[in-house]
Amino acid sequence: MSLTSLEEKGLDPLQLSEKFFELWHQNNLQMLHLAAIQGFSKLSEPLEALLTILESCPGKQKGRSHTLGYHILMEFQTWMKEGPQMSLSSLAEDKAVELQRRALGLLTDTQPNFVDTLMNIYQIKTLDPSIQCMHIYKLQALNCYKEAVTLSIKLGLQTELNMEKMLIPLILQDKLPLAESFVKGHRQLEKQLVMLLDSWCHPDFNVEEIRKKSPCLSLAKHYVTQIQPKMLTKHVVRLMEKFKIDQSFCPNALHKRRLDSLRYLVYKTFGDKTMTEENWTDHVQYVVADDLELQVHLVELLVKYSSLRKASQWSLRYNLPKDRLSQGVWEMQQSLPPDLQQICLNDLTTQEEEWIPSQSHCQKFYQAPLTKDKVHFVDTLETLQRCQSFVLKESGVVGVDMEWQPTFGCIAAQNVALIQLAVLDQVFLLDLCAKGFCHQPDLVGFIRALFSERNILKLGYGMTGDLKCLSATWPELSEEPLKMEGMLDLLKVHQEIQRGKVNQVQNAPREVLVGEDSSEKGLSLLVQQVLGKPLDKTEQMSNWEKRPLRISQIRYAAADAYCLLDVYSALSSNPASFGLPADLRSITSGQSEKSKDKEKKGKKAAQNPSKEECQGAQRVSPPHSDKLKGLLCGEQPSEDTPPLTPQQLRVVCDNMLQGLGRYLRCLGVDVVMLENTDDHRVAAKLAQDEGRVILTCGQPFQTLRSQVGEGRCLALDCSEKARDQAIRVLRHFNVQPTPSDIFSRCQACNSDEYVSIPRADMETMLKEKGFLQDHSTSDYMLEKSCQQEELRPDDTLTPSVTLEPPRYAAQCRWASLSGLDRDTMTFPGGSPIQLHTVPPALLQRIPLFYVCTRCGKVFWEGSHFGRVLSLFQEVLHITEKDHISVAGPFN
Repeated sequence: MSLTSLEEKGLDPLQLSEKFFELWHQNNLQMLHLAAIQGFSKLSEPLEALLTILESCPGKQKGRSHTLGYHILMEFQTWMKEGPQMSLSSLAEDKAVELQRRALGLLTDTQPNFVDTLMNIYQIKTLDPSIQCMHIYKLQALNCYKEAVTLSIKLGLQTELNMEKMLIPLILQDKLPLAESFVKGHRQLEKQLVMLLDSWCHPDFNVEEIRKKSPCLSLAKHYVTQIQPKMLTKHVVRLMEKFKIDQSFCPNALHKRRLDSLRYLVYKTFGDKTMTEENWTDHVQYVVADDLELQVHLVELLVKYSSLRKASQWSLRYNLPKDRLSQGVWEMQQSLPPDLQQICLNDLTTQEEEWIPSQSHCQKFYQAPLTKDKVHFVDTLETLQRCQSFVLKESGVVGVDMEWQPTFGCIAAQNVALIQLAVLDQVFLLDLCAKGFCHQPDLVGFIRALFSERNILKLGYGMTGDLKCLSATWPELSEEPLKMEGMLDLLKVHQEIQRGKVNQVQNAPREVLVGEDSSEKGLSLLVQQVLGKPLDKTEQMSNWEKRPLRISQIRYAAADAYCLLDVYSALSSNPASFGLPADLRSITSGQSEKSKDKEKKGKKAAQNPSKEECQGAQRVSPPHSDKLKGLLCGEQPSEDTPPLTPQQLRVVCDNMLQGLGRYLRCLGVDVVMLENTDDHRVAAKLAQDEGRVILTCGQPFQTLRSQVGEGRCLALDCSEKARDQAIRVLRHFNVQPTPSDIFSRCQACNSDEYVSIPRADMETMLKEKGFLQDHSTSDYMLEKSCQQEELRPDDTLTPSVTLEPPRYAAQCRWASLSGLDRDTMTFPGGSPIQLHTVPPALLQRIPLFYVCTRCGKVFWEGSHFGRVLSLFQEVLHITEKDHISVAGPFN
């Protein structure tokens, strides 16, 4: 059909539609434009004809960024602006409503321009709301949940619709941000959404009950992880703060948050042993408050990780009823003498503490070279003026740090309690808890002047959190943010040092690269690497709002700020030895430019890795990177290429691949797994800092690849089973595990160090901790406890186990029992042996137990080895000797 045929009066809309489709199929958009301008002028009823044309248009075609209907509508809009003025008001009311209903039926396109233009031309918002709502529910019935919500927002129908019916499918499809947009600005709906998510945080909630209400719903692949209480709690708290919802409407999420905080506090005190019991006592009372369930849980945790005596003391403190006490607590209460029934805080006053700590402490930790009289409290205008005279000196260098009361996830504003400012031979402690001092205008003015002065170098470490708390402390800093000049964040410098270590020491042990086997991290690790000793972080999580501060707190606060001056001095005097440029201030700006370049490069990168990307992988390659680099760039291993051992492959698994991570650990691969709540950027940081390969799937692949390069990130198919994913990874990297690699790493924490405990010692430990019951316990109960055991790697026991070392003995490290604290049953790292996971019935069958020294998990020989062997036999390298050893105790 030629253009001349369009000259006829009263042109048939379907004829015009055919012409449009012909030109669209030929990809001739210029001719389509001309046909539209001429054709629309020949239509007798343009508004009605447009709908007829749009209704006949095909949907979205592969390879097309826009639909034919979109192009026609945009051309019609242009024609209307340049041509005759038309509107529905010129039509009869029933005719106008008919056209509006037809136009409404076309509003399934998610392109905003299409929807907005069609709504404007046909004035859809003036249509009866009940008709609009019927269309929204029709979209839902067609499983167009996203389109239904998007359109309802445009039409302003939120209060007319059933909130749960609209949003639950979105949440299950991992589209919570769209659900937030639906309720935003509608106070009642905001509260209903938060309360809905909070109800899902209840321990008895079962997502399958919700799932059954939408049997045709196409779910996100990882929807189950999004509906876990931990993730839901995070969303509830975030939305509660965003929408300013009262805490009383979120009881389940807050209880979960406090419960997690309680477990964390118990771990830090009795497991990790990095918190003093005095600090623990302050914090645990704040977290538990008057919640009976949390008080009961606290006592249960103390029974498990501390002692019956301490559990009894806390149960007396809260006056818990007898029927809520763990076994043995009531009996211990009755046996405690009066002087031990109260919790002893061992609270030292500042007068009793010495400023200079013990000699062993000084030998182990960094000490600020300051006498007590060089540390000044600033809590009045007079002392503030003296502080300013030292700190605001031109060309000076100031170490800046801040302390605030930890909330451990509980809902509370984190206001700064103490600001530490260190200059040469002096430290000033700005006490924001001093009565009236925090609200002095001169104090805020001093802070503004300090941070805005470009001729004063301010040193910090990870200042983002400090500045966020400053804004919470002084709302005026949110309204008029601080002007930041002359800042150097030593965290950026530290990251540069770490990257340099990875580049320079390709074949060094992992702890040499990042100090991972050390308990030090963050600023403490930097101080250790530069000055030779770490910081003592014992007081890090003190109650910083409690006054007076203890000497140990003051000493910690002063050292945290002063160490920044010493680190900067050491780095500046010899930057080359740390792999740094001569001007340390150039690092932050240089990294910013690099990240922008990397982001641009990631957007332009094609699906297949380029040669440049593969070369870029060398920058942060792990040991044996030459072999890994080629494999990551798509090369197949040649026949003469020797295979890698599992220990040579170090990976970080995305939180959607935790099953894969457990299988790889099971085979001896060094695996770090992201938590469900971790951002994908954590994987990129681990890959950069520790020379790991990222294993991911889905959308995060593109983002992660742009951050670490194609040569450092491998995408997997989420639809595959974890076992198949593991085989794919092993083959891709030409990794050939052997039976002796199986279980050489702890599947719970990734450690490769164990200690062996004979049956007699294990029996003694169980008795000492009260886990071994009287012999009168029935065989049935003993057998039942075996069946309920969840934490062992081998599920079925075998009677034919010998005292010979396990197969993986040569692939891991072995510690001595001499390092175990027999009073607390904890290893030097602070982890207690998980004795509560050992069923007493095992003692008759298992002569030797193996315990991970990092997390305390207990293992023993069983049939799980045979199952792993069967699962991965196609990739395992099994010799004749292996066949013999396997056929013995495991058949």
